[in-house]
Order: sequence, then structure tokens, then C-alpha cells
Amino acid sequence: QEKKIFMVQGPYPIIRHLLRARGWVERKLPSVGRQLEQHRGDQNKQRLKMRPRNGAEEEEKEEEQCDEDPSGMHDLMSYLVRNQLPNFIWTNFLEATDHELLQQDHVVNHYARVDAFTTKEGLCLSLQKLPWIEQADPNTFFPRCYRLGTMDEQEAFIEDFRLTAARSLLKLALEEAGDRMVRTKQLPNSAKGAGWYRSLVSHPKHSTAQEGPPLYPELVEEALEVCKQHLGVLQHQDIDRGTPSPCRTCIDWDRFLQEYYRVAHEGAELVLTRQQRKQCQNLLRLLKEQLPQLGMEGKLNIWILKPGAESQGRGIVCTTRLEEVLQLARGFTATSVQVGRWVVQKYVERLLTIFGTKFDIRQWFVVTDWKPLTVWFYRDCYLRFCSWPFSLCHLERARHLCNVSVQKWYKTSPDQDPRVPPDKIWSNKQFQEYLAQRGQADAWHQVLVPGMKAAILNALRSAQDQVGFRKGSFELYGADFLVGEDCQPWLLEINSCPTMRPSSTVTRQLCANVQRDTLRLVLDRKKNPTCSIGAFELIYKE
Repeated sequence: QEKKIFMVQGPYPIIRHLLRARGWVERKLPSVGRQLEQHRGDQNKQRLKMRPRNGAEEEEKEEEQCDEDPSGMHDLMSYLVRNQLPNFIWTNFLEATDHELLQQDHVVNHYARVDAFTTKEGLCLSLQKLPWIEQADPNTFFPRCYRLGTMDEQEAFIEDFRLTAARSLLKLALEEAGDRMVRTKQLPNSAKGAGWYRSLVSHPKHSTAQEGPPLYPELVEEALEVCKQHLGVLQHQDIDRGTPSPCRTCIDWDRFLQEYYRVAHEGAELVLTRQQRKQCQNLLRLLKEQLPQLGMEGKLNIWILKPGAESQGRGIVCTTRLEEVLQLARGFTATSVQVGRWVVQKYVERLLTIFGTKFDIRQWFVVTDWKPLTVWFYRDCYLRFCSWPFSLCHLERARHLCNVSVQKWYKTSPDQDPRVPPDKIWSNKQFQEYLAQRGQADAWHQVLVPGMKAAILNALRSAQDQVGFRKGSFELYGADFLVGEDCQPWLLEINSCPTMRPSSTVTRQLCANVQRDTLRLVLDRKKNPTCSIGAFELIYKE
């Protein structure tokens, strides 16, 4: 009669405990675990088998411990409501819920068709449409991304890779060669004539790389010409859409890229003129005005290849070679190509590290309505560290993928700074203290938080028309951000059903808190609009 029957599917002992404390009665389903496993299919079964045995045992123990019922009272109450429809459902996946249970006034913790922004290819596609929906440029907060299964986007990626290589060559010539005049020496006149400079390019090398003969100014001249043409297109893109792409010029791109690889990754020397040095400076300055990602993209042209519908870092590869990406793309199955399942995204090379280690931010938010769009931002979040020191010379997963599910397989490197937390987790408060020690005390509230809020709202608005709206539903999401050298946040992905399994002392507390405050927000606030909602704040309501 009080409509206080709930159902929980999945490992959520905190939710079960909090609802029981509110006087709710659970309607238990028999063999929920087996039903969920059957629903997820053979592929997810394999993933479950691959999980570390101790992790699964710990999860089961935590569930059982919270579900202790010495008197059998909860089992009795559950039996009495076995034929009643639950009024509140908290589940891992909406698809795992019997749709007959979803009555109009029942509350469930998922919306339908959220893959428009919670899968990598969905977010990539939705944000491409953002400029038509909002006056916002996704390139200011989302590293540019392409779906390799779509031929038009694969061609656009090839062009982007080439243009990025040309810009990167200018940066290498300018930053690594031209600015190190103390190491520069005049070449003999017999080499290329007076006025030519030869500089050792001090940049990452592979251990097996061998320096070849120096690359003379023609290579820099080609890069300058390509970038000039691209700048012309950027400056007049609304006036003359028929301007040919600079990548369709007479340059032999295969040869250009091979020589760029030699400079960027194999230690080859560059030769350039004083005039070219000034041209590089001016051209990069003008390009920066047109390209919001010019700074963060670095100069090694690293890209990250991701399965578009996976999570927890599965299948992710970093690469610096165009041919490697295309070879991997050709190796995908026909079905995957048709749906554009795989994406390639520009790697953020110039990022903020802590104690020489890469990290990312897991930021929670809740959507309680799509019509009107209503978004609540959680003021607490946490950082996830890699196990090995950050390096652009080495692209191992232990250095570049911050996911807990990835890093748990790696031992901490002996080269790791001892100040990195052993459990590889920090709270946002610890991060704020670190920023204050660096003299950037205002960066969190003035740059990072506003940037994360704006990115989340833009992502939601770009996908709003595709989500399956349902009154009474809500959903808790986990957005992942990288932080640039300038403290600007870069959105990587948004996760539906973010993990609530604690991996550290910090996440044990924060995950419990966000579950508690979510129930306050979606249940308690209905009856008492002035009740505490913890760390949630309303950041948008249409």
C-alpha cells in the first residue's frame, strides 16, 4: 500500500541496505545471477571468466555480508511480496529487466537508448552533430575522433593524421631544433649553401632506432606548404567550400610520413633555414587560433584505437603509424565495420601528470529527466593513476590506460615515484591540495569543474533526441576526463552503470556516498524537496 517494494539486480549491497533502512521490502528473484549471465550472452560470460578469482569472491562476500538475515525476516517479507510489482528497480542493465515490471509510475535507474553517448562510437557520432544543436565546438573539450567502419570518416582520419604529421614536423623543427641554438652548427657550403642550419633533434627515440642521414629543408618546406593550404581552408571554410583539401596536393604522402617517422621516432636530424624557423613560428601561431587542439596534440602524432562498444579498457591500442591503424581497421569483421564499431581518437600528448604519472578523473552525474533535461553534478570524484611512469616513448597499457580494471593486472614499476598512492587512487580533495602546492589553487574551481560541467552538458544535449525518455526513470553516469597541461579537462567517455565496486579506501567511501545521495535525490526529495541531497548540485534544467 505504501508502494515501497524494491528489486536489486547486481552487486549493490549498499543500495539494498539503504532501502531496507527506509522500510522498503525487497522482492527477490531466484537465480538472478544466472539470468543476468544468460542475458549478457557468451561474450560477457567469457569476460566474467577472465576476472580475477579473488575479486569475484570479494564481491560475493560483500554481497552476502550485507544481505545477512539471521532472523529470516527479509526472506519472509520477500516471499509475501513475490507476486507484487516492484516500485523501485536498481539494475546493472535495463535490458536485463522484465519490461512487464516497468509500470508507468515505477522508478528504474536506467533510460533506454543511452548508447548514443555511453558508447565510444555513439559519443563520437553525437558530438559531430553538436554544432548544429548548440553553439559549441566539440573540439574544445573532446579529442577529435573518427569511426573507422565508416568510409567517409576513415578518409577524414587519414587526412587528419597527415595534417597532424605536417604540424608536428613544424613543432619538432621549431621547438627541438631551432630553439636549441647552442647545439646548432653551420653546415659546410658544399652541403646546401650558406645560411643552412643543422640541429640535432632532441626527441624520443626507440631503443632500436638508428640515425640516418640528415633530412634537408625540402621536408620542412613541404610541411609548411601543406599547413599554409590548410590554414587557408580553415580561414575561408564558410566562403569557399570547394577549396581542395591540402592532403590532395602533389606531395608523396607515403614518403613524407616515412621521413616524419624518422624525425619523430627514430632520431633523424633536421636541417632548416632561418627563414623557415620564422615561418614555422608564424604559421603555428595562426593555426592555434583556428585549431583548439593544437596545443594538446603534441608533436609525435600518437592516436588511440578503441573498440567502440567496449568498456574497462578492453582492446585499446596506442599507435603512431597510419599504416598500423589502417591494417587493424581492415582486420575488423564485416559486421563491426558496417556498424562503425571501432573508433580512433587523437591521444592527448600534452597532459598534466602527477609525480610523473598519468591519471584520469572519474566524475559522476545523474540525469533525472530528459524532458526537460535535468542534470545533477556530484561535487566529489576520484583520480585513477597508472602503474608505470608516463612516457610518450613507450606506449604500454600500464603507462597510458588509467582504468582500474587494466591497472590491477600490473605491478607498480620500480621507477614509479614513491609518492604515487599504492592503491593508485586519489580523492578530488587530495588533488586540490596537490594543485595548491603547485601554486594552482584556483584551477579546480575555476577551470576543471566548469570545464567538466560544460563537457557533460554538451554531450547530453547532443544525444538528447536519441535517448528513450521515460518519466520516473533516472540514471547515474560516470564520465572520464584527462587533464591537459593547462588544467583543461578533456572528455574521454561516459559510462552507463559506473562501477560501485570499491578498489581503495577512497572509493569505498565515495562509492557508498554517491549511492546514498542518489537515493536521497530520486526518492527522498520527492516527498521532501528541502531534504539533503549530499554532494549533488543541480547544474542544468531546461
